[in-house]
Amino acid sequence: MKKNILSQLLLLVFVLAGVKTEAQNVQFAQDLEAEYEQFREENINSRRFKHDDILPLIENYNGQQGFQVQEVGESIEGRSLHLVSLGKGETDVFLWSQMHGDESTATMAIFDILNFFESGEFEEEKAETLLNLKIHFLPMLNPDGAEKFTRRNALGIDINRDALRLQSPEAKTLKRIRDSLDADFGFNLHDQSKYYNAERTEKPATISFLAPAYNYEKDINEVRGNAMKVIVQMNRVLQKFAPGQIGRYNDDFEPRAFGDNIQKWGTSTILIESGGYPDDPEKQEIRKLNFVSILSALYAIATEDYKSAEISDYENIPNNDRMLFDLKVTAINYKLNGESYILDLGINRFENDLSGNSEFYYSGRVVDQGDLSTSYGYEKIDASSMEFKFGKVYPDKVTSEEELSKLDPKELLKKGYAYITVDSTLLDNSHSDYPLNLVSEGFAPKNEILKPGIAANFFLYKDGKVEYAVINGFISDLEDPVKQIKNSLILK
Repeated sequence: MKKNILSQLLLLVFVLAGVKTEAQNVQFAQDLEAEYEQFREENINSRRFKHDDILPLIENYNGQQGFQVQEVGESIEGRSLHLVSLGKGETDVFLWSQMHGDESTATMAIFDILNFFESGEFEEEKAETLLNLKIHFLPMLNPDGAEKFTRRNALGIDINRDALRLQSPEAKTLKRIRDSLDADFGFNLHDQSKYYNAERTEKPATISFLAPAYNYEKDINEVRGNAMKVIVQMNRVLQKFAPGQIGRYNDDFEPRAFGDNIQKWGTSTILIESGGYPDDPEKQEIRKLNFVSILSALYAIATEDYKSAEISDYENIPNNDRMLFDLKVTAINYKLNGESYILDLGINRFENDLSGNSEFYYSGRVVDQGDLSTSYGYEKIDASSMEFKFGKVYPDKVTSEEELSKLDPKELLKKGYAYITVDSTLLDNSHSDYPLNLVSEGFAPKNEILKPGIAANFFLYKDGKVEYAVINGFISDLEDPVKQIKNSLILK
């Protein structure tokens, strides 16, 4: 009887200790989020930065006490790959980012995290983390892809499908570093499409996790199980800041992928995918969520708090689904061949690179139509009492910037104009900040029939008056079209 009582008391002590540690970790995360701005690397403010932009940031840590910086390889085009290490613990944690050149969110967060470790704040948590862990960062694994802000490397291959052949120098470097460290934990840091949502909800999958499978059977051994437990802890933290916006990536085994193989090679691997967040095109809010969740995970590994997590909670994270549009217009009244039909429209705005690949402009298109009742939108308009009409061309030609500036875009949109004919001197660029599309003489819209793939330029009428204008995929209620329509197109 006494043994039973003692056992129950010991169990209670362990449970209470786990609850206390978990509460400490959550508080740590909340404090990190509140104090984030002081750690944010101010030299990177947008997604499209290049290798030359991060070299001075890396060099900043070279020779600093507590930091070790090594050049560990080169890309195909000769850009250097660096490993930044800190800590003196027995548990090695390896984090690599931007394996795909246009997936830069976590690279930004890595430099924020390095600033955190360099600072004089959170001394207790930092001391415990660095006492128990040795942490290694390899930011921007694919600098050649980053230069052009494109997924693949200079060889034209996806580095994340080169884990077996190891044809690219970037893949060889990643494999060599993983093997030399024999890392206990690995963080594979990516971006995913902003059109992913948490399954059966309208919320974007702002962050998605995966503990990659190491075989086709998707078995769970201790290595993969530990990755799942860390993810459970990270999910718990992120629900405080982005509730319902966390997803779980598909875990089908891919034998060529690095994440799957690194799991197979004995490193507990956590894939983090940064998706979308409302009104955050440069992913600065998601950058902060990476900062908070990764530091929380490192602390959970250092304190071994992750061990108390239940693997079953990993399975409860909603799957990724891809049912989001930038704009969803519901139940428009569309007329075709004398008949009326009710359609939903899904509209996305695509990024088009400008010279140098550092900036871009948008082109908006209808990507789906019909019954879209199982889909969602970052922006949503119920057009059930409205009639759809394509935009018209303004009848007068505009010959100068001055003449264009005198036109009132609000009044033009109210009359259903989506296009303005302009002089050839105003057609040099691919896009315009003016909230109507600029076109050459003789231009005629090709939008005779509503179908997926067409440019999204149309109007929604209510009681014979324009209620909404959609120009280049941006919707305006006509209150402030200059602000609401980010850019129009120049069509020749």
